[in-house]
Amino acid sequence: MRFRVSNNPWLLLVFVLVPISILALRPKPASPLSELPPVIIWAWERPEKLDFINTDQVGVAFLAKTVRLEGDHVVSKPRLQPLELAPGTKLMAVVRIESDHPTLSATQLRKTAVEVASVSELSSVSAVQIDFDATVSERNFYRKLLNELKPRSPSLSITALASWCAGDNWISDLPIDEAVPMLFRMGIDHKHFQSRPQFEPSICAKSAGVSTDEPLAPPNVDRLYIFSPKPWTPASLNSALETYKR
Repeated sequence: MRFRVSNNPWLLLVFVLVPISILALRPKPASPLSELPPVIIWAWERPEKLDFINTDQVGVAFLAKTVRLEGDHVVSKPRLQPLELAPGTKLMAVVRIESDHPTLSATQLRKTAVEVASVSELSSVSAVQIDFDATVSERNFYRKLLNELKPRSPSLSITALASWCAGDNWISDLPIDEAVPMLFRMGIDHKHFQSRPQFEPSICAKSAGVSTDEPLAPPNVDRLYIFSPKPWTPASLNSALETYKR
C-alpha cells in the first residue's frame, strides 16, 4: 500500500502541531514533595526513637550530614546518632551547611554539591532539604549550588530565614521545590511573625517551620515542619499536633 504525501502546507502544519499540543497538555509528573504527609518532624543530631508515629500523618526530616566550608576546604560529617523509625515512614534527608570564612571557589562548589547530592541515594529518601543560613556574600554561591543539585535530587527543599520570605525575597527564582520559612529562633523579629504572616514569594507559601518551645498561631500552610529541642516522645508529638491544629 502506498501513502501519498500532501503538498498542502496547512495539512502538514496540522500533523506537526497536533502531537506537540498533546505533549504540552500532558500533566507534569508530581513532585515527590506532594507525597509527603502534612506534618514533618525534624530529627536532629541526637538519638531518636520514632517508631510510634502515624506514618500517614507524620513524616521525618532527619539530619543526614553536616557540611562545613572552611577556607577552601569542605569538611563533611555524617549523622552519628541512631534513628529508629516506623515501617513506611516518609523520609527527607537534611544537610546542614555551615561556613567559616569560605573562599566560595569553583572547587569548593563542586565538592559541596557532591557531598549534598550523595544523601539522595540513602534508602527510602523522598526529598533532600538544605539548611544553610547564607549571608549576602554567600547567596551567589548558594544559587549556583542549587543549580548543580536540582538535576541530581528527587525533590529539593530549603529552609529559609523568615526575612527571605517577607520582603528580602531573593529566593523567589531559585531552582527549588519549596522554601520553608523558619518561624522560630528569630530574635527581635519574633513578635512580627506571631500572627499569621503573609509571605511574598509563592515558593514560601505552602510550608513553614515551627518549634515546640516557641508556640505561635498555627500557620495556614499545606505542610508544617516541627522542631523539638528535646528528643521526640509520643506525648510531645501529640502536644505539638494539638498546639498547631494538625
